[in-house]
Amino acid sequence: MDSRREFLGAVTGLAGSLALPRRVMGANEKIVLGIIGAGDRGSELMRLALDCPDVEFAGVTDIYTRRLEAAKRLVPNAKTYLDHRRMLEDKSIDAVIIATPQHLHCEHFVASIEAGKHVYQEKTMAFTVEHAKRMRAAYRAAGKRTVQIGHQWASSGQMIDARRIVASAPMGKVTAVVMEMYRNTPHGKPQWSRPLYPDMTPENILWQSFEGEAPQHPFDANRYLNWRFFWDYSGGNVYENMCHQLCFWYKVMNLQIPRAATMTGGLYLWKDGREVPDTMDVSLEQPEELLVSWTSGFGNNDLSVNESMLGTDGTLSRNAQVRYAPQKVNQPGVPEMLGTTRTPATAHMQNFFDCIRTGAEPNCPFDLGYRVAIACRMAVESYRQRRTVHWSAEQEQIV
Repeated sequence: MDSRREFLGAVTGLAGSLALPRRVMGANEKIVLGIIGAGDRGSELMRLALDCPDVEFAGVTDIYTRRLEAAKRLVPNAKTYLDHRRMLEDKSIDAVIIATPQHLHCEHFVASIEAGKHVYQEKTMAFTVEHAKRMRAAYRAAGKRTVQIGHQWASSGQMIDARRIVASAPMGKVTAVVMEMYRNTPHGKPQWSRPLYPDMTPENILWQSFEGEAPQHPFDANRYLNWRFFWDYSGGNVYENMCHQLCFWYKVMNLQIPRAATMTGGLYLWKDGREVPDTMDVSLEQPEELLVSWTSGFGNNDLSVNESMLGTDGTLSRNAQVRYAPQKVNQPGVPEMLGTTRTPATAHMQNFFDCIRTGAEPNCPFDLGYRVAIACRMAVESYRQRRTVHWSAEQEQIV
């Protein structure tokens, strides 16, 4: 492909309208998919979907021509689009995977839902509180739609083990959930940094579509490719990794939006133009009278990924496996428990397809993604405003 013009022949004359409720699908009926955002993560999700039975891709949307070329090699029979609205006009498409930068989730989710599609929405579900509420309004207005948020641990064997153990083992009063997420990279290879290609030019990238509702800037290939560096498009590692760990425990314990959030830290390691911190500490005060804490950094990986739910009668921890250990001071005769359930890499995507067919609630439904997104936004606002922020349930706003 020489330029994006080959994709632009039919982008005018769009005629979007609210779709009628979608029909119930048969148990073995093929699900036809489209995807908005065919970058690294989008390509991974495409492969996971293709590993599930009875699915096929009819459409791929991306604003960068190189990615459309790559997607065409993966799904040769799918049509490619630079404008997601054109793909959403295809009535043969049952469901859409959205894997775009976080600031575009709301735009693409609302358009997909209003076009009558089921949606697999990559995390973090919503970029801001306003976006979360717009997405909720569209979801509620659309009637019966299956929405799966891309927190894949919600479909993991560890989730099955954790919920089983919590239901059967004594935990007592839980007062804290403690989470860690640490990484390291070789010198000279900053976390998330990706090299630019010579063809990343205004000719091959729809810059205005990338910026969306974000503050406007002149074309900048670095901002486009390394969008995770910038507050205009990203919530930093809170939105990349804390969200996954938080979702796990929010689901296990059915936790609600925090009452207050405090985030501290800074950009201590990578001086490469990024704005989001590389070392951080988050505290979330939950209305259930417990404290959720998360610490993370990119300069040492010895602490790796670890999580523990701390109760007066027991501890439920999670790393390679889920493990229950009683607090001997209160439960001297209770044995330890170790989770052993395994699920395939396709479990979360397969659950999405199963729920489209059956109408059941998916493992990470909209409401869970909504609560996690609000909690993550509270942490980011605390860091950027350098103060503790609170959630007003009455106003549904961060104050």
